[in-house]
Amino acid sequence: MIQEQLFFSIIIPTYNRPERLQTCLKSLTCLNYPRDRFEVIVVDDGSSTPLDSVVLPFQERLNIELIRQDNQGPATARNTGAIKAEGKFVLFTDDDCELDPKLLDTLANQFELHPDSLLGGQTINQLCENLYSEASQLLVDYLYVYYNCDPQQARFFTSNNFGLSKARFCEIGYFDTSFPLAAGEDRELCDRWLHHSYQMVSVPEALVYHSHHLTLKSFWRQHFNYGRGAFHFRQVRSRRDAKPIKVEPLSFYLNLLRYPFPHSSHHSPILIASLFVLSQIANFLGFFWETKQQRVEN
Repeated sequence: MIQEQLFFSIIIPTYNRPERLQTCLKSLTCLNYPRDRFEVIVVDDGSSTPLDSVVLPFQERLNIELIRQDNQGPATARNTGAIKAEGKFVLFTDDDCELDPKLLDTLANQFELHPDSLLGGQTINQLCENLYSEASQLLVDYLYVYYNCDPQQARFFTSNNFGLSKARFCEIGYFDTSFPLAAGEDRELCDRWLHHSYQMVSVPEALVYHSHHLTLKSFWRQHFNYGRGAFHFRQVRSRRDAKPIKVEPLSFYLNLLRYPFPHSSHHSPILIASLFVLSQIANFLGFFWETKQQRVEN
């Protein structure tokens, strides 16, 4: 059986968040999966303080390696970890995430069925009391409902919870490091994966718990940057000579505004819907700003 051969490499890019990284690594010690069947690669993307004191205490409980590089962004950091990885399958998560104890078992079972597929799990917001964190996660949840309505023909996963064959990842060329921010490179990888006629499969029972604290300012900046990333995504896609990206129908936006009402349990759905509107404005302005910047540079 393939499970006897299975070996995971968990790759975690990190930058200036030692406390969150420590919590993430603690969750890995609770994974219900043989310790000799997975490794952990932490890629320090140029943090101001070395992370040895955070990582070294876990060496007795995890097969873990710390790699340090100059600050180049999470896409490059993930690629650095993947190149070093010895696992047959690489799993990407972020330093502000905690992995469910059954995650690797769940993915191992799915890789038996789909060894050449990109598998994406579900992300749960851990900061339910934070209005902006809740709105951000509900927005991603809506995109998953929209793009992954058929779990066997999914189209989009965020990079804090997906896994794939290292051989296939290498074959399609890793993450595109031309993206200037942590925004859009996961969308581009998913699109390129499908362009190579590989399958994406949604595995909602593969859980990761996310603790990304946001304020109104950082919520705006996050979605402004997503707009900038969307511009670069279109540029990269056009160079690949792929089909033009279809404009989403009006129903996409109407359903987006409706989505919080049956799904928001901790905050007023009206507030969440208002933040959805704000996110789309930020997205548009980020896209327009990046377009203007490129014209100036060229």
